[in-house]
Amino acid sequence: MATTKQQGDKKKSGGQGGEKRASMLPKEHKGAGTPAPTPRLHQYYVKTVRDRLAKQFGLTNVHEIPNLTKITINVGMGEAIKQPKVLDAVVDELAVITGQKPVRTKAKKSIANYGLREGQEIGAAVTLRGARMWEFLDRFISTAIPRIRDFRGLNTRAFDGRGNYSLGIKEQMIFPEINYDLVEQIHGMDLTFVTTTNRDDMAFALLRELGMPFRGDDKPIVVQG
Repeated sequence: MATTKQQGDKKKSGGQGGEKRASMLPKEHKGAGTPAPTPRLHQYYVKTVRDRLAKQFGLTNVHEIPNLTKITINVGMGEAIKQPKVLDAVVDELAVITGQKPVRTKAKKSIANYGLREGQEIGAAVTLRGARMWEFLDRFISTAIPRIRDFRGLNTRAFDGRGNYSLGIKEQMIFPEINYDLVEQIHGMDLTFVTTTNRDDMAFALLRELGMPFRGDDKPIVVQG
């Protein structure tokens, strides 16, 4: 039987679930506060991809060359309607995967049939820009995608007609940052890659040059360095 002190300590830590989630969060390293080096994939874009795209599309103005501006990761959890605490684990996992604190998304309107109230938290999302965006993309391409079961290439028809690309992931386990033993529930997520161009062909060329393995590509590009 737990002593009064043990019970108090457990209560302060939020119980076993809280301890699990706390163990997933990244620890501050000794180099915190020092300037970070330019992400490898961003360097590759500047030194290699930009020139290839300019040549491919006959672009002479550097500002016309397609570039990646942001990546959004969104997780919708319908279970949160009846079990609000499931979002705590989702938020912690997104923080571990992206290195950035997620925002909890809320219902825009009430739906009586589902017991959904306007303003109720039903998911979590992260918007990555700059260095974190490039680092996440590098890890996603080189480490996470190869862990997708029965992977046969990314869908080439998932562009939106305005130069942006979206894809869905069935489970968060493809990210090596996630500890399987600490996962409380398997869930998917949606990723959207936003570019500076409004042309799908240019956006496709950009993502392909960065190493995105699209379906039907006989010679996918492997980023070196």
